[in-house]
Amino acid sequence: RALCEKINSCIRISSRTPSHGPEGLTPRGGLTPKPVVGTTPGRTPLRDKLNINPEEGMADYSDPSYVKQMERESREHLRLGLMALPAPKNDFEIVLPENAEKELEEHEVDEAFVEDSADIDARKQALREAERAKELKRMHKAVQKNLPRPSEVNETILRPLNVEPPLTDLQKSEELIKKEMITMLHFDLLHHPFGEQPSGKKGKGPGFGSNNAEHMAYLEQNPYEKFSKEELKKAQDLLAQEMEVVKQGMGHGELSSEAYNQVWEECYSQVLYLPGQSRYTRANLASKKDRIESLEKRLEINRGHMTTEAKRAAKMEKKLKILLGGYQSRAMGLIKQLNDLWDQIEQAHLELRTFEELKKHEDAAIPRRLECLKEDVQRQQEREKELQQRFADFMLDKETFQAKY
Repeated sequence: RALCEKINSCIRISSRTPSHGPEGLTPRGGLTPKPVVGTTPGRTPLRDKLNINPEEGMADYSDPSYVKQMERESREHLRLGLMALPAPKNDFEIVLPENAEKELEEHEVDEAFVEDSADIDARKQALREAERAKELKRMHKAVQKNLPRPSEVNETILRPLNVEPPLTDLQKSEELIKKEMITMLHFDLLHHPFGEQPSGKKGKGPGFGSNNAEHMAYLEQNPYEKFSKEELKKAQDLLAQEMEVVKQGMGHGELSSEAYNQVWEECYSQVLYLPGQSRYTRANLASKKDRIESLEKRLEINRGHMTTEAKRAAKMEKKLKILLGGYQSRAMGLIKQLNDLWDQIEQAHLELRTFEELKKHEDAAIPRRLECLKEDVQRQQEREKELQQRFADFMLDKETFQAKY
């Protein structure tokens, strides 16, 4: 009975509701308990689950189990709240005004990007090069390749139109070609003289400083006609077709570069430049004095070319020496080491060959030496045997002699 009373008393104490004021516990049995200053009523775990006690009165934040329980409850509430949310819908539409992207790009380029000055110069240079190349393609082939051109135009090659008998169709076509050629020469001498490079650089040449008024007067009477790319392409196709017809009709084959060079050398040897008259003529029509002057001029030109190339080579060699000086010194050191190693290899190879020859001689001499040694040993054995026999005979004679006497 005493044990049961003690258990009931403990249950009543643990189930007692604390007060919410500074008075301490609830009065029991008419007694007023003394106030306890600074005390906090304890938790009642049996009633916490029923939410009987207010939260501020029962919270014990120092208890780890209580903190974990609150975290679990918070996560559970958050999970339930997220599950109650409606399902997301990816149904949306973005509407931009017209030219919005272009305006945005222009705005970004204008404000955020600042082009480098070197890039601007490079782009301008590329545009100038492209324009120069485009302009160069519109020029004549002789101007594009900077080939020598006459400084004066010989218009006497044209035949008079009113002649007897009249010109044939082939002769008329030849005259048209000559006239177009003369017009092209006047145009080139006026706009692109021989001293001027296709890239725009000017220099002195045979045609530099020619009479521009004469060319302009001729071009006014015979205007220079410019053709489009399509017309030039069509003309090239017609020429290619005509060339194929001529080749097939005359049985011409493909001309190799060797044959072309041979024909060129033969034709060039028949032409002679006269420096005193500044013109070309046939070699068989020139006098001995003209030939000597022409050869002297050619020799002088070749010497000038040789001097120019020598200066260029010396300048380039100097630059390469500065640029590749370290590599050259390193290469010289490696070459010296390589030569030393090669000498050692040759010496070792010579010694190897010597010892190989010695080995061959020794291999050939060893059998003979063995035979000689075997013969010597056999001879020595026979001699020893003979001497032993003589010694035995002498000993026998000695014993016999001692026995007698």
